[in-house]
Amino acid sequence: MDSEFQLEQKRVDGVIGTITDQISSLETETSQRRNELVDIRRHFWDEIKVNVDSFDDYLETIIGLRQEAQILSTNQSTERLASQKLAKLRRMQEVPYFGRIDFLEEGEAAAEQVYIGISTLMDASGENFLVHDWRAPVSSVYYEYQTGPASYSTPGGEVEGALEKKVQYLIRGGVLQSMFDTSLTIGDEILQQVLGKGTDKQMHSIVATIQQEQNRIIRHDRGKLLIVQGAAGSGKTSAALQRIAYLLYKYRTHLNPDQIILFSPNSMFNSYVSNVLPELGEENMQQVTFQEYLDHRLGEEFQLENPYAQLEYVFTAAHTPAYNSRVSGIRFKASRSFFEALESYRKSLERSGMQFKDINFRGKPVVTAQQIADRFYSSDTSLRFHNRLEKLKGWLLKKINDRQKDELDESWVQDRIELLSNDDYHKARVYLAKKQGLKSEEMSDFEVKPEALARLIVQQKFKPLRKRVRAFGFIDIKGLYRQLFADLKQISQWIDGETPAEWPEICRATLEMLDEGRLSYEDATPFLLMKELIQGFQANSSIKHVVVDEAQDYSPFQFEFLKRLFPSAKMTVLGDFNQAIFVHASETDDFHMLMNLYGPEETEVINMARSYRSTKPIIEFTRRLIPNGDRIIPFERGGERPVLTQVADHAELHRCIVSKVAALRKLRYNSIAIICKSLEESKRAYEALSGIEGIKLLKSGTAEYEQGIVVIPSYLAKGIEFDAVIIYDASRQVYGDDSLRRVFYTACTRAMHELQLYSVGEPMPLLQNVLQESSVQD
Repeated sequence: MDSEFQLEQKRVDGVIGTITDQISSLETETSQRRNELVDIRRHFWDEIKVNVDSFDDYLETIIGLRQEAQILSTNQSTERLASQKLAKLRRMQEVPYFGRIDFLEEGEAAAEQVYIGISTLMDASGENFLVHDWRAPVSSVYYEYQTGPASYSTPGGEVEGALEKKVQYLIRGGVLQSMFDTSLTIGDEILQQVLGKGTDKQMHSIVATIQQEQNRIIRHDRGKLLIVQGAAGSGKTSAALQRIAYLLYKYRTHLNPDQIILFSPNSMFNSYVSNVLPELGEENMQQVTFQEYLDHRLGEEFQLENPYAQLEYVFTAAHTPAYNSRVSGIRFKASRSFFEALESYRKSLERSGMQFKDINFRGKPVVTAQQIADRFYSSDTSLRFHNRLEKLKGWLLKKINDRQKDELDESWVQDRIELLSNDDYHKARVYLAKKQGLKSEEMSDFEVKPEALARLIVQQKFKPLRKRVRAFGFIDIKGLYRQLFADLKQISQWIDGETPAEWPEICRATLEMLDEGRLSYEDATPFLLMKELIQGFQANSSIKHVVVDEAQDYSPFQFEFLKRLFPSAKMTVLGDFNQAIFVHASETDDFHMLMNLYGPEETEVINMARSYRSTKPIIEFTRRLIPNGDRIIPFERGGERPVLTQVADHAELHRCIVSKVAALRKLRYNSIAIICKSLEESKRAYEALSGIEGIKLLKSGTAEYEQGIVVIPSYLAKGIEFDAVIIYDASRQVYGDDSLRRVFYTACTRAMHELQLYSVGEPMPLLQNVLQESSVQD
């Protein structure tokens, strides 16, 4: 074994030598490319003769510009690719590879040794593979098979053969620390080492420890929709990010990072996962939260509530008079039936009900809302709805042109001319001269005619009005959405089923919000859909793949909207219904509601039952908190059982937490989270515990995930893991309602190594049941 180990170390040394040589060569090349780029940018305009005196001169200038821009673009692309390759090689200098398979292809006399790492590496001749990229077809054998018959798919067909041996390497800093000959999918030894480490500020690549079920997600390539239902800590997000890297590798000739978008739960999570793709030598895809998209589309019109403000209300306002109607409204407005009702409502507007705004100029109507409505319902009614609106737009622009001509003789125009500054007059003079085709040298004799100046001033004043009409600003979208709730009985003609019993209260609250210029979170997507259905969808066909993380937080309504927003995209959604903490979430524990999004034939579901994040005792505890928790399979990693401590009051609670944090610090944990149910509770806890050195309060506006000791609301902790978790108050008073079971489960499953629970007074009923099953220390 010692001899084999020495031979393997010798190979590591040889591979690192090759990497070092390539780095040296590439550094020289990259430096030269960078200097060339700087030189091109510095002298860009020196190479171009700008002349617009005649059409031929103008054409020559344009051609010259394009040629120089093409040279610049080519050099930028070459320099970027060289820099990316250099970054990969530098990472491989530390860990050149992590695995090896000995694969005997059918018909061959001897097995080929295939070494697997984060990127491909060729020898100096450029003919032999020293390392295969983990995404290469042959590398799938490493993740998919135990020793014995094996195969992998290539563009040329299926390659059959046998896996004779599988070896794992633990290499750090170019030194082979250990190696394992294993018949398992991925040897537990290395996975144990990875999982046993402390947390980091950012999520990292898992290519060395990808499990078989994760590999199915990464390499899945069928249908329009992949649904991943996975237990907390099963590696859903990690697998999804590796999947993006795989797609970028497989379709590298016609897929780039800008054509992939990840919808993540919050901006702090964006920061947390931002390192994974660069670690694999790929550029990050676009990352956005659904709320950021809503703000982009509606933020100028309304003050928007964010999803966490909605959750905060749900968690803290249970005893207020409007609570039940608000919760009922949230569920109703998130439903597919409300989506379909809005579609039916839009179709009804073809016959009646459209609302428009007056078009005024200087306080006087150009066309009134009633005149616009009369025109819409009396002209071209056989055309499609959007064609009718386009024709209406043309009619309105003509009306504006007519009014513009009438304004030329108005006194305000002459007043405006007399008040023009010298600078404004000069600009107007140059503009009018160029409009007549005069060259620079001919402008000295040009005289501005008063009527031409008047036309220019009036035209500029009417410009915003035209812009508004072209953007369908004459349609009263707010009025149309308001109309849905103004008449309590009206919606019954469009909805399939019954409205909620609290419908009158829902309508009243919605109207109040609209009249105040505010939109609740549950109204934002429906309002935007109404706008899109009327004005035409601003679909993004350039996006080829959409990834939705924490998918259980999205409503059926929002998924229907995303489908229409990205018509050319395939979709990967990841979630865990046991962590579905929003009110609109289904009471079931699966994504059945998504099966009809693209149809069963275009949809595949992968379930991930094994949880890797937490120690076995923590998982055995947390899986008792949810229905069907026995389906969750813990990874065999030992640790201490969770501990429940009951205290008499908050003063004792805070003394206990301070003491516990000090003890956890001695264990050198990088991250300790004190998780509260709501932000309101988090603020109180943070204030009481502010004496703990370095403690931070994380809120929904926090842009970057920070390590150390944090106080955090349950809903912001989703998707993030911590070395140790302290549940601030697991009492009956805080978590007594059974609807909070998923919230509590989500908070507890953030813990990797240690879980401590406190209860001020009597623990929540769920914990009392778990106590009897001895999965938690009392």
